[in-house]
Amino acid sequence: MPKLKTNKAAAKRFKFTKKGKLKKRSARRGHILGKMSRKAKRKLRKGSYVSTADAKKIRRLLPYG
Repeated sequence: MPKLKTNKAAAKRFKFTKKGKLKKRSARRGHILGKMSRKAKRKLRKGSYVSTADAKKIRRLLPYG
């Protein structure tokens, strides 16, 4: 059986924790941050976890995670 290919786009965006949860970076942090308040930008610094429903779909893209 051949090796499975990892989806590189997903590999760059998500990381697995030791317990197997998926971590993600906060959205809306890319550009055009001048109009956003200081407080809003500060809250976006923290990452968060992917919901269990979405995690099932993402795990398919990361077979060796």
